[in-house]
Amino acid sequence: MGRYILRRLLQAIPVLLGATLLIYAIVFALPGDPIASMYGDKRAPQNVVDVMREQYHLNDPFIVQYWHYISGVFQGDFGRTFAGVEVSSIIGSKFQVTLNLAFTALVMEAVIGVGLGLYAALRRGRAQDTMVLASTLVLISVPTLVTGFVLQLLLGVRLKQSTGIEFFPISGVADGLHSYLLPAFVLAGTSIAYLTRLTRTSLAETLRTDYIRTAVAKGMPRRRVVGRHALRNALIPLVTYLGADLGTLMGGAVITETIFNLPGIGQELFRSVYERQQPVVVGIVTLLVLVYILANLIVDLLYAVLDPRIRYE
Repeated sequence: MGRYILRRLLQAIPVLLGATLLIYAIVFALPGDPIASMYGDKRAPQNVVDVMREQYHLNDPFIVQYWHYISGVFQGDFGRTFAGVEVSSIIGSKFQVTLNLAFTALVMEAVIGVGLGLYAALRRGRAQDTMVLASTLVLISVPTLVTGFVLQLLLGVRLKQSTGIEFFPISGVADGLHSYLLPAFVLAGTSIAYLTRLTRTSLAETLRTDYIRTAVAKGMPRRRVVGRHALRNALIPLVTYLGADLGTLMGGAVITETIFNLPGIGQELFRSVYERQQPVVVGIVTLLVLVYILANLIVDLLYAVLDPRIRYE
């Protein structure tokens, strides 16, 4: 197991290098001068521009700039903004909000998605199954941006006006965990739909296998057959999807955090792209890549727990 983890960590290095090189190239290719953009309509003093361009290696070729950046990342230094603020401090102050949002969304996704998928699989071909499939199709079809504004209006504004009670805060994180409920559902909406369909399909196929039929023929209680045998074997593709989706949720938080005014790294990423803060953009994307790599490693290790036949050499 130790050798396997070490091998996976070594394999993650080229993935990290490739992802950061790609995003650095995209940011590098953006038109305009990031130093001049700091001054808006005013003309920046040329001596200041020259000093800052030299300080941030903007006069160097692309590959030299990237080398300075990635060598700093391996030392735990994500660089500084053009205002002199450390990128790591910006990420540190925003990351917890996005992490809370992503994990709340992931829990909702797992509970609702697996629950609805299990419900539909056990009633395959009936009216309840059709209703669940139709509901997931609606969630998949409606863009997150539309879902966010509609739920914000109906559950955050109209419901408060009619009852006088604020069930779902629509802005900020002042109410603690309660503030994340509505944004998390909006963020996880599409993933809930996909996970529901995946759970239904995986469980329905497992229920048709010979060993499940044998267990039923022996008189084993249906609850035990489904819970202990069928569901456990159907969980492997679900765990794979959930692990990969954690990175997707954190990356997709850009829209959700903007709609609900959450001070996370998604909103910071949007603002940094707009203001052409290249170090912040690359630093946040690098962090998201690291989260994605770690989540996939954890998923691989969980395979052996779910299926003892899986061994790591």
